[in-house]
Formats: sequence, structure tokens, C-alpha cells
Amino acid sequence: MDGFWITLISLGVTALFILGIPIFLVISLWVIGVSVVIDFTLANVGVTLYEGLNFYGLLALPLFILTGDLINAAGIAKRLSDFAYSCLGWMHGGLGMASLGACGLFAAISGSNSATTATIGSIMHPEMKKGNYEEKFAAATIAAGGTVGIIIPPSIIFIVYGFMMNLPIGDLFMAGLIPGILMVIAMQIVCYTICRKNKWGVLTRFQAKKAVRMGLRAWLGFLAIGIVLWGIYSGAFSPTEAAGITTGFCLLAGVLVTREISLKALPNIMMRSGQITGMLAPLIAVSVVMQQVLSLLGAKEFITEVISMLGGYYPVLFACLALVLLAGTVLESLPNTIILAPILAPIAMSIGVDPIHFAVLFLIGDAIGFITPPYGLNLYVASSMTGIPYLKLVRSTLPYLYALMATWMLVAFFPSLSLWMLSF
Repeated sequence: MDGFWITLISLGVTALFILGIPIFLVISLWVIGVSVVIDFTLANVGVTLYEGLNFYGLLALPLFILTGDLINAAGIAKRLSDFAYSCLGWMHGGLGMASLGACGLFAAISGSNSATTATIGSIMHPEMKKGNYEEKFAAATIAAGGTVGIIIPPSIIFIVYGFMMNLPIGDLFMAGLIPGILMVIAMQIVCYTICRKNKWGVLTRFQAKKAVRMGLRAWLGFLAIGIVLWGIYSGAFSPTEAAGITTGFCLLAGVLVTREISLKALPNIMMRSGQITGMLAPLIAVSVVMQQVLSLLGAKEFITEVISMLGGYYPVLFACLALVLLAGTVLESLPNTIILAPILAPIAMSIGVDPIHFAVLFLIGDAIGFITPPYGLNLYVASSMTGIPYLKLVRSTLPYLYALMATWMLVAFFPSLSLWMLSF
């Protein structure tokens, strides 16, 4: 009888999700409904909601979100974009490639995919339109570039994953560096190939002096990246401390150096960051409760049994990754990570996959989900930012999707690509 009601509740919340109800409410309704059916005390739900956020490492979450907004407001993101274009503008698709490079640079400070898409998109998409790029392709380029926001360190999702799986967040950050760079390069190759074929973009003459000048002008961005990577890799401070230091640095840089942040603007910047944190934090908390309920229902044992039946290293590994990608098409990265990581990571470890390596593979799959319909958060961000209908962006994003999938498989077959940075 319980199975009937659980199925009915699941179908009901699925219908609500399809109708556009926010994922936080969908998961909350499912958790409360199933908890009542299986006599899981609601008092325990309240305790778990609190404990789900009572973790020091999660303090980095709002700080890195605020960092992203400060980088944009301080003009640092624009300077990084100008530097990337000064280096790549002489090539076919140079502005598009520069947009992808700027996404990688911005990701190395902000740690958020949607913030990367929105910030770099607002700067580079109008320029790509002026540069004779097809508008849909330009928007798709920005959406795809945003995927590296959660792979190149620092990363908000790596923080959550490390919290969930009790893994060193600093190690996770360093493990994501090379795969993130490979993702950017793979997408730049696609951009170059398509733009050369269609003769999109206006070529500019490469000027070494201009590139150096733009690089010096972007020194604040490079210094912020250096602070984060050096501090975490050297052990000088924890990821949470790195988030606080980087936030303070970007605030001082915007107020005292670039002077593009006024004291009057600070409340609005912090309010915007607070709104994003206010959406993510409750989602983390309720997803932790959902994970607990799924555990009581035996979901972990069921999935483990089914996948383990495949036998062999690669069949089991790729079954896990396929499940991550499938979930990523309909779920945002946070609930996908919180629900599936505790189930799939032990399965991967049982066949000998390094837990850090699997974390990188898991989160690359999560990142690819940002440009896969029907969810594809980055596509929605790019659509709302440019006014181009969502479905028209999907087709233009496919070449980038294939490139990211190929990079994903490359990292899967060669674990050293994610683990090499940890050997020093």
C-alpha cells in the first residue's frame, strides 16, 4: 500500500515540475508526502534541514557567489574579456574563442556556472553580434562556456560534493583544474572550426603590445585567481578562508582601484548575491532530507544491485556516469549531486575508482547537464539574457555538447588528467 501512495506522490510532483513549479517546492512536497506515508517523523525532517546546512565549509558558498557579483561590478570581468580578445582576435572565431577563454578566467574566481554565463554573456554577446556572428551561435557559445564555472576551481559544487562525501575540498579544486582547461580548449576548437567554415567574425591584427597592455590592465583578475589557487594549493588557507579573502580583495579592488563600485551600490550587489544564496541554501537542506528518505526506501541498495550486475570496471563506471547525465537533463546540479553522489560514489570506489577522480567525472557530467534539454540552466540564462527562444539555442549548442562529451570520456579513460595536480 505504501508503494501505491509513494508512486502517486512521485507522479504528482513530477507533474508539478513539468508545469514549472520551482524544484525546491517539488522536492519539499515529495519529502513531506513520502515521510508521512512511511511514518518518518516530521520533527526529524526539521532537525535534518538544520543540520544539512550546519557545516563550516558551506560558508564559502555565499562568499564565492558574492565574489562573482563583485568581479562584474568592479569591471574586472570586462578587463579579462578584453585581454582574451586581444590574444585571440586574429583567428577565425577569435571573439567567440575569447568569450570561452573569458568564461574560464571568470570561473577561476567566481565558482558558479550561471554567474559565468550571465556575466560574460552580458559583456561578450553584444560584441559578437557586432562582429558578424550568428546571434544563436553567439548565445550558445556563452551558454556552453558557462559549464566550466563549476569545474575550474574554485567551485561551489565541489564544495558541496566535498561536504557530502567527506573529501578534501582543496584536493577537489586542484583535480578540476586540468579537466576544466581541457573543456575550454575543446570548445574553442569547435568555435574556430564552425566560424572558419561560416566566415563569422571580423579578424583583427595581433599586436603583442596591445596584448601585453590588456594583460597588465587585467592584473586584478589574475591576482585574484592567483590568490585563490596559491592559497588553497599551498595550504595557506582553507577554501572557506580563500572565499572570504577573495571577496574582500575584489571589494577593495572595486572600491579603491577601479573605482567602479560605489558605496551606494554595495547594498544592491549584496542583495543580489543574497537572493541567489537564498535559493540555493534551502535546496541543499531539503535535498539532504530527500537523500535520507531515499536511503530509508532502499534506493541506494537497489541502484547498487542493478549497476553491480553489469560487472567490470568500465561497464559499471559508465553506467554511473550515464545515470549522472540522465539526471542532469532534468535536475539542477545541486540536487543531482546531493541525491546521487552518496549512492554512486561508493559503487565507483568498490570497483577501484579513485574517489577524487570520480568526483571530477561526476561533476563534469553535472556541468554538461547545464546545456542539455529539457532543463539546461545555462540555456535558460542565455535565452533570458538575449531574448532568443530556448529551443532555438539547443541546436546551436550541440557541437559544444559533443566536444564536452568527448572531453568527459578522455578524463574517464585517463585518470591522471584529474589526479596529476595532486602528485606534487
